Amino acid sequence: MMLRSSWRVFGALEAYALMAKSVFRVDHLPSCVPHRLISLTSSSDDPNGNATGMPEFKKWPNGGGLFHSTACVDPSALIEAGAIIHENSVLAMDVHIGSGAVVGPSVSIGQSTKIGYNVVLSNCSIGSSCIIHNGVCIGQDGFGFFIDGEGCVQKKPQLLQVRIGDHVEIGANTCIDRGSWRDTVVGDHTKIDNLVQIGHNVVIGKCCMLCGQVGIAGSATIGDYVTLGGRVAVRDHVSIASKVRLAANSSVTKDIKESGDYGGFPAVPIHECRRQSVKLRTLLKDGVSKG
Repeated sequence: MMLRSSWRVFGALEAYALMAKSVFRVDHLPSCVPHRLISLTSSSDDPNGNATGMPEFKKWPNGGGLFHSTACVDPSALIEAGAIIHENSVLAMDVHIGSGAVVGPSVSIGQSTKIGYNVVLSNCSIGSSCIIHNGVCIGQDGFGFFIDGEGCVQKKPQLLQVRIGDHVEIGANTCIDRGSWRDTVVGDHTKIDNLVQIGHNVVIGKCCMLCGQVGIAGSATIGDYVTLGGRVAVRDHVSIASKVRLAANSSVTKDIKESGDYGGFPAVPIHECRRQSVKLRTLLKDGVSKG
């Protein structure tokens, strides 16, 4: 275990050394970098514009970021220093990639979409005119496991994609997992706040609004024009009809088949939720007065 951890640390330091010298122009590496790694970064970029130690990557003239030689990048795209575009990715016209962002292999990004700082994109496609704020992660494996015959926890394959529509805005540090049996989908014009978790296989319709700290478990289906208030929880495999609004801190434990306003735990029609709250307060007051 210690040997494996040592190799991971070594790999991280090697990556840091390469990026520090070739991307950020750091002339003096910190003492935490082993001396044998400094030789990897001792020379400057070659005359052809290749990044030192990474000959398959080149500097993008508009912004100074790195892109793979097989990536298809429109000349109008801006790739800021510190960003990296991996193989076979596609960046359309007027795309803006912020510093520290990583666009993984075969990712496609539509026209006029802006990717913020330190965003990580993998196994996904992003539509046009989207805004992806700082720290968003899209396309990583979902949380899927099973218990085998010996009682050990085994990972389920997570092999599909995330598809983000057009004019979508995704708030900072939101995470959207890739699908396992169907693609994870976010529909056109949907707006997502900061710190939202969207599990694998979730399908969200168009023109939805998801407020901060919403959590949607895997394989849930959400219709069009749905609004989820702050910290709403949606359990796995449930469906929510179009034009539903859920009050903050609600929890959806079963299908909601009719449009309208809902609230509470478990979520019920909002008028019923309010009656329950009034009745509970009345019972508590009666109990206190009798005590």
